[in-house]
Amino acid sequence: MNLRKNRMIHILIVSLLFSCVSLAQEQDVPAVVTTSGKFERMVVVRLKQHTDLLGGLKEAVQKEQIDNAVILSGIGSLTSYHLHVVDNNTFPTENVFFKDSIPVDLTSVNGYVFNGKVHAHINISDENMAIGGHLEPGSSVFTFAIITIGVFNDEINLNRFDDKYWK
Repeated sequence: MNLRKNRMIHILIVSLLFSCVSLAQEQDVPAVVTTSGKFERMVVVRLKQHTDLLGGLKEAVQKEQIDNAVILSGIGSLTSYHLHVVDNNTFPTENVFFKDSIPVDLTSVNGYVFNGKVHAHINISDENMAIGGHLEPGSSVFTFAIITIGVFNDEINLNRFDDKYWK
């Protein structure tokens, strides 16, 4: 019985500490965070037929040694797509994944590269629908895909910009 009581006290203390840290973090994060700098260079990526869109972007980022960048634009077509969108408005977030193997136009690609990690979103359409969301593996290029990436200079620090818990 004494062990159970000690365990409960320990759990309560840890929970209280996490609550205090979380509250302190919320108060320390400004509502608006900005950073300024310049583009070091532009990289234009062309992906050929049957290339996985996300895999190709990741390969280009690695090949070009890109740390922090903005995905400015992208076009092309796909034979299949795999996306996810957020499905709730409370934490923890819940995602809904959807995919299909139909021909679609790739009407836009945008996003960021944070510390070498690609965070991309796409919009696609056909004659009946237009949808968009967070790019997942499994979106296959049909004719081609062209993506333009603006690579930031080293002055840009994007640490935590995509951290959903930094709130």
